[in-house]
Amino acid sequence: GGTEATFDVLQGLHKDVPGIVVVQHMPAGFTELYASRLNERCELEVREAKSGDIVRPGLVLLAPGGDQHMELIRQDNMYKIVLKKAPKVNGHCPSVDVLFSSVAKHAKENAMGVILTGMGGDGAKGLLEMRKNGSHTIGQDETTCIVYGMPKVAYEIGAVEYQEKLPDIAKRIYNVLNK
Repeated sequence: GGTEATFDVLQGLHKDVPGIVVVQHMPAGFTELYASRLNERCELEVREAKSGDIVRPGLVLLAPGGDQHMELIRQDNMYKIVLKKAPKVNGHCPSVDVLFSSVAKHAKENAMGVILTGMGGDGAKGLLEMRKNGSHTIGQDETTCIVYGMPKVAYEIGAVEYQEKLPDIAKRIYNVLNK
């Protein structure tokens, strides 16, 4: 979702949350600056992801903009990041669908997916895969979206388990984690 929406959610989370992986539709070079800005303004550690990074509590890994997709794999009882050069998916590289599909495959019920404001439908199919594989899923509601595109498509295909106003998403994340 939008950079400010992502910031709002991350600002409501603390170092006790499981590791977070984020795809933001941004060009190369901008994601590193954005991650740095988030790192300065959030309690969580935020940085641009590199292949081999281990997903761990309190860490947010942001997919680099450019010509690589970010995927999650499970290796040695840990979740790790793999960056792969590949063509655009849904008109984007990195693509939210690519990330969510890998999470659905490797993390299943041990994951949660959140889709925020944004144009188009990138992420909807991957979020549905996550939900079908046991992940909890959250979509931003229409009233708090700048562009109700990505969350709308996800909601319409049944990928969204909880539809929340932007200020309530972090709270919902904690509610689901504490079930």
